Amino acid sequence: MAPNSLVQLENLTRIYRSGGRSGENEVVVFRNLELEVQEGEQLAVMGESGAGKSTLLYLIAGLDRPTSGAVRFRGRDIASLSDAEVAIFRNREIGYVWQQHHLLPEFTCAENVMMPKLVGGENRMKALAMAKERLDEVGLADRADHRAGELSGGEQQRVAIARALVANPSLLLADEPTGNLDETTGEKVFTLLDSLRRSRNLTTVLVTHNRRFAGSCGRVLKLEGGVLCNI
Repeated sequence: MAPNSLVQLENLTRIYRSGGRSGENEVVVFRNLELEVQEGEQLAVMGESGAGKSTLLYLIAGLDRPTSGAVRFRGRDIASLSDAEVAIFRNREIGYVWQQHHLLPEFTCAENVMMPKLVGGENRMKALAMAKERLDEVGLADRADHRAGELSGGEQQRVAIARALVANPSLLLADEPTGNLDETTGEKVFTLLDSLRRSRNLTTVLVTHNRRFAGSCGRVLKLEGGVLCNI
């Protein structure tokens, strides 16, 4: 493992099985996959739909467990942790932005952003202050008290980015974060993500179908046939 390695996947295999013990069917997403992500790196992962890109992010975040192999974060194999330990790790270290923003529409923007801190046991007033700081960073300080359901799609995704960053994570995972947005709004969201990455020296793994966005990243890999290849 390189000295500045943040994430290392070793002999990673993920197989989904169905059909019970008799007549069991297997879907091999990938087998013996290897990947190393350095501190501060901006990595883009491309590939066809169904190639396993989202599964890859889920495994890195501890949202899924590998069939075999190791998922190391600063040398610690998170795949070997208990569910409770993984939840603590994810809350402290991982920011996640999905294609869908997954905001609670009846809650205010500030309440949505502060939720990871409340889950982590933070004092409510301190969590609210941090949420408002993050909303200011994404240009939505004036929308803190608006309900999330009142915002445009682009604004909702910016709130989701603020929520992903509220705990000051070491790693940001973004799964098609502009996929549900029009071209102009998507460009603004990507530019915002890149600006935040630079200002925070944030390690980022981005899944995208947009070749132009991918080309702006420091390294681009394609997931195909269960193998990560340079483009």
